[in-house]
Amino acid sequence: QPLERALCRRCAVVSSSGQMLGSRLGRAIDGQECVLRMNHAPTAGYEEDVGARSTVRVVSHTSVPLLLKNQPYFFQQSQETLYVIWGPSKKMNREKSGTTYRVLLKVMETYPRLQVYTLTEEKMAYCDDVFQNETGKNRMKSGSFLSTGWFTMILAMELCEQIHVFGMVSDNYCRENHSSVPYHYFEKGRLDECRMYLVHERARRAGHRFITEKAVFSRWAKRKNIIFTHPSWAGG
Repeated sequence: QPLERALCRRCAVVSSSGQMLGSRLGRAIDGQECVLRMNHAPTAGYEEDVGARSTVRVVSHTSVPLLLKNQPYFFQQSQETLYVIWGPSKKMNREKSGTTYRVLLKVMETYPRLQVYTLTEEKMAYCDDVFQNETGKNRMKSGSFLSTGWFTMILAMELCEQIHVFGMVSDNYCRENHSSVPYHYFEKGRLDECRMYLVHERARRAGHRFITEKAVFSRWAKRKNIIFTHPSWAGG
């Protein structure tokens, strides 16, 4: 069934970035009408910085196995959370039983009250088209993989009247800052955020264009009601 829900007046989009560590933004995030999170970013143990509520969780097909590793946390406790899963057709195909789609059906059998939606092929193609229109580059030909953040921002613009983005850096941030921040707030000491962004941005194939995407978000913020916090940018 198509996803039909009332517009949220105010949304928090919570980045999984290490920028969230020590931010003490949990209360501000939970105070928004709807809270959007990405992939398997946890709240337990990080409530003071990232809040506790999750209205929508946008999840890459590659992160579904990570949710399955912690089913009581993601699927039992979070009845209010609506899951939106994205992935390529071969993983998500309903007719030909894509591998990820089959896994999701099993999860739904175990947790019948769970709200799980998948992006249709048409919606995936639309997100590709938005990337091409904004950057002038064909996503496939340029060897680019869209990030979960890209799908989350597009979904947020459809679901929310005002979007408050927490913990997402600007496209200029890595040029101007040399402090080391973890790529994920829940994986300290693993990957450095800027190093990860630059490696992906320069990859010839199969790279997430994190920096390019953030330049696009910055343009959207000038036209839409989008505010960036911690760090603040794009006039946020």
